[in-house]
Amino acid sequence: MPAAFIGHGSPMNALELNRYTATWRAFGLSVPRPRAILVVSAHWYINATAVTVMARPRTIHDFYGFPRELFEVQYPAPGMPELLEEISDAVEPTWVGADTDSWGIDHGSWSVLRHAFPDADIPVVQLSINGDKDFGYHFDLGARLAQLRARGILVLGSGNVVHNLRSIDPRYPDSGFDWARRFDASAMDLMVNRPADILNLVGHEDFQASVPTPDHFLPLLYLAGLAAASGGNADVLVDGCALGSLSMTAYTLDIDCPQASTDASAAPFPEGIPADNTNA
Repeated sequence: MPAAFIGHGSPMNALELNRYTATWRAFGLSVPRPRAILVVSAHWYINATAVTVMARPRTIHDFYGFPRELFEVQYPAPGMPELLEEISDAVEPTWVGADTDSWGIDHGSWSVLRHAFPDADIPVVQLSINGDKDFGYHFDLGARLAQLRARGILVLGSGNVVHNLRSIDPRYPDSGFDWARRFDASAMDLMVNRPADILNLVGHEDFQASVPTPDHFLPLLYLAGLAAASGGNADVLVDGCALGSLSMTAYTLDIDCPQASTDASAAPFPEGIPADNTNA
């Protein structure tokens, strides 16, 4: 089963058709039907490693200040509680907790999934990002998850290689600042040539500006770990920066997807967002 990392950007991408969301849809059409989708989303960033085990995970609108239409979005995919045992076995001896009611499917997941798999009929399970662990932990965890791919599980990371909300500038709807483009290019070189060396990015001159907080960067390490475990390299699904300080670049593993049929820019943030909304 293929795997992917998607740069999801503004929650408004959930509602728009642009070159990024069109490519997400093309990806979903190209993937063999998964038995389940395991999502590592930047927006479930806690102090534990856990997976959702509810039969009917709720759609979480983990933001504020956005249009009502966005809050009305529902992604009613079923869960798969029994996947907990398979994940636990795969990552042993790492402990994995069972989340029965605190989380669900957050916008880092459904903003992508409603384009890639609009029928919401494939079970979705989320894996939390343990904020107490270092970068190596997440890379290694991704590598250990590789065996799930052979069992029909699509592993999907959702974040942004470059994610600096305090620096976004609407005057640059479809481009990035020099430092953002440099960091994105360095990440791309590693992902497509040497994913096992992805942790070298931590020492990059533009790391601090590009990754002021680790939450959106860490999902990339899961795909890098999967690629390293498979002995292969990732492919670029779509690339580009938006709003100066966001990377929308996405990667896949072991699948070819057609190019998007539109060149529209990534969705912007509404006026005043995200300066007052650091969870976007």
